[in-house]
Amino acid sequence: MESSPTTPVAVVGGGPVGLLLALFLDRHGVASTVFDTEDSVPGQPRGSTHNARTMEHYRRLGLAAQVRRLGLPPEHSAGISFSTRYSGHPLALLPWPGAHESSRAVASAPRTDQTPEPMHRANQMYVERLLLDHARTRPRIDLRYGWRVTEVAEGTEGVAVTAEHGGRTRTWNAPYAVGCDGGRSLVRRTLGIRHTGEGTLDQDVLGRRSTAAHLRVPGLYRDFLRGRAAWSNWVVNADLALNLIALNGVDEFFLLTSSVDPDTADEGELVRLVRRAAGADVPVEVLSHRAWTAGAALVAERFGSARVLLAGDAAHLFTPNGGFGMNTGVDDAANLAWKLAAAVQGWAGPRLLASYESERRPIALRNTTAARELGIGLGAVERPAHLEDDTAEGAAAREKAGRQLAEYGQLTLDTLGVQLGARYDGSPLIDAGRDSPPADAFTTYTPSAVPGGRAPHLWLDDFHGPGSSLFDRLGTGFTVLELGAAPGASAPLAAAARQRGLPLDVVRLDDPAARELYERDLVLVRPDQHIAWRGDRAPDDPGALLDRATGH
Repeated sequence: MESSPTTPVAVVGGGPVGLLLALFLDRHGVASTVFDTEDSVPGQPRGSTHNARTMEHYRRLGLAAQVRRLGLPPEHSAGISFSTRYSGHPLALLPWPGAHESSRAVASAPRTDQTPEPMHRANQMYVERLLLDHARTRPRIDLRYGWRVTEVAEGTEGVAVTAEHGGRTRTWNAPYAVGCDGGRSLVRRTLGIRHTGEGTLDQDVLGRRSTAAHLRVPGLYRDFLRGRAAWSNWVVNADLALNLIALNGVDEFFLLTSSVDPDTADEGELVRLVRRAAGADVPVEVLSHRAWTAGAALVAERFGSARVLLAGDAAHLFTPNGGFGMNTGVDDAANLAWKLAAAVQGWAGPRLLASYESERRPIALRNTTAARELGIGLGAVERPAHLEDDTAEGAAAREKAGRQLAEYGQLTLDTLGVQLGARYDGSPLIDAGRDSPPADAFTTYTPSAVPGGRAPHLWLDDFHGPGSSLFDRLGTGFTVLELGAAPGASAPLAAAARQRGLPLDVVRLDDPAARELYERDLVLVRPDQHIAWRGDRAPDDPGALLDRATGH
């Protein structure tokens, strides 16, 4: 066995969550080593939804514009369509802005608009390639694709991560390790942590064991979808239910269905299924297919131990409804990265890393529950045998199914409350005083500067260009916003931060709109853009406040 190299953080799993964790750590000045069993990121499609919060995280890394250039053409709808068959009766069409419309909406939005980075549709296989290519440009990130981690051994002083590649075995020593290695996580199993919750839904529309496939279906847009083409194109009838998710807006699609047996379905059966859904003998090429389990709402009992943490699918597994899975994992990475950086750099208190579980596990429970409820709503849609009949009875059935599907589909689109409303109320790091947070809501987000939630967004001038977002002014570490106080009012906090070696920036905004939005003269924003404290003057003991915010 070769000598043991060292790394500040070992990241097991090089999917989107693992790569983003490494990129966030890099932004905080901390090196990491990323291990992944595969030689590169997957070439098969997975999720396509990058929600508004995830897009804000991409913006922090300087990647949002590049992500928006991936996926569907800018003019392509990001909405959802439902039909009895692609050549059959339309049931519901739910438009949603594509990239062009979203950009125009941002450009004309009011200063207090809360979605500076609207949701974007681009499949993970495209975005992961971008993240990997970007990670390769960062000297602090050591990428070890093709290295299979075989053991993660935690000690009192650190973690030993053993990996194999091409007959070689090496062990890396790290103060901390993070398992971003998926639903069958070796890291989670090594820690003896189980998933709890519901493993699947007992229904025949995205329930039980299902099939995912990468298809090429030339002519589907031209010959069938035409004016009702969307990002998500459902066929729902008494015979089958499937979804063709547009990948390139031309001829490539991501198939999701429970209408075939994933253990026996071959390429020929998938071709026949799509032709039945089309109602015509369309050309279909199957590029890849795999089995998967739909309807999961599983959350790990714990999110790790003292030196080994879990993030992404290793910590929680989702049904795809609503697109919450990867996005929840990205928010995990944003929360965990600054805490790991603090631990590596020496300014973390003894309770800082433990706060990762206390803050993020409730969000995982909240989001998996929301996604499962959406899945149950889809499975409850009635699909009677006469749904496709050209009769009065058939028309009435289609009208009813269309209403039900539109209600389900709209709920999957109107999820801004889930996307932006994650709060860490009750966290030991948060000092909310006597302020009460807004009620949690599925569809709507209420901007609030009550400590614990995401810092509300504000455009700083009339031109929504580079640097005009308040978020672009927030520092890599903590940020104190001076919004109405006299210049220098934050000096006691800045001095206490220097004494403790904490990264802290001061941003002064002589802007009545900012003061009205945040409702206090001083606001302390954490590195993950959540508010830790606010007041009209510096606290009597600024050191105690910073100690609390950093887990002392």
